[in-house]
Amino acid sequence: MRKFLTTATLALAISAGASAQNYSYNYSGDNANSATGDNIPVSSEVLMQDYNNRTYLRENVTSRSVVRTSDASDLTIEQRLKRIQTTMELPLNSITRTYIDKYANKMKRSVGVMLASMNFYRPIFEDALERYGLPYELEFLPVIESALRPTATSPVGAAGLWQFMPSTGKHYGLQINTLVDERRDPVKSTDAACRYLRDLYNRFGDWSLAIAGYNCGEGAVQKALARAGGKEGKSFWDIYNYLPKETRGYVPAFIGATYIMNYYCEHGIQPMMASLPERADTVVVRKDIRLSKVATACGVSIDQIKALNPQFRQDIVPANYAIMLPAEAAVEFAGKQEDIYNSYSTGTNYAMNAAYSASSSNSYKRRGYSYRRRR
Repeated sequence: MRKFLTTATLALAISAGASAQNYSYNYSGDNANSATGDNIPVSSEVLMQDYNNRTYLRENVTSRSVVRTSDASDLTIEQRLKRIQTTMELPLNSITRTYIDKYANKMKRSVGVMLASMNFYRPIFEDALERYGLPYELEFLPVIESALRPTATSPVGAAGLWQFMPSTGKHYGLQINTLVDERRDPVKSTDAACRYLRDLYNRFGDWSLAIAGYNCGEGAVQKALARAGGKEGKSFWDIYNYLPKETRGYVPAFIGATYIMNYYCEHGIQPMMASLPERADTVVVRKDIRLSKVATACGVSIDQIKALNPQFRQDIVPANYAIMLPAEAAVEFAGKQEDIYNSYSTGTNYAMNAAYSASSSNSYKRRGYSYRRRR
């Protein structure tokens, strides 16, 4: 019996102002968090190791003259920022200029890869941003968070496109256990990130503060506001020197990323050529099953299955969980699922069920066991 959810074409089937102000903040360009801020800490070679990138992206051989950022005046860049239609403030100053220079020059090749890989995730981002009434420019946060890699994990344990910490992810309904980490699910993590950003904006009433809070937590922003004399009329730049060092580079990096993703052509950056992945459907499995077994039965590579389902930490999909498959493979699975399920021994299913149950503190409590979560 087929149990198709609404198809997520995941597009994985997815598809004239004054001159700039010069602020005198105590800024160090290398203060940013290794997982975010200094931002994009990932080389184009590493980015091309991602399955979607290496499968669907190709070099763009079109010739184009290279224009370095230093050839564009502050006035020109400031005017370009003002032309971006958004409710968010995107100021140009000595700090944001530093990040614009970095993305347009030093990170030119990485930006080219990410411009193309946005094809996979932009439909997901924009659908969620529209649903929650948020500025579309927030779709560039994953550029500085994860370099658009759903499997990215930071040294401090943040994971996924939006780099949720475990506690925040769980607070926003993302399941994290031995087998599943929904922080890596592009659709679910994007929905959670939009709800978190909406909550931050409702708390602070300013997008620059909301974005800073996304990086360091609302508590740190609240403390910085208190030290700066209170919340009324304050923005990120008013509390800059009171924020954690890594967060001081975060909002400027976001402004830099927003600029370069809009004006890359003016700086001679060529996006890689992208072809969209094939259409995909979601299927709900009725029993525990291995991704590798599904791949073999449906004639799909395990790398493609894992790329479509980065939320699974092991080779096991728990019963009653949805997996995403190429559309034709989903039809094939529907016709073969009984044979696929029956190919498992009772012992194998029991072992998978036991592993899944052991990942939940509630399951331990129901059995009367003491439980201590290990980090």
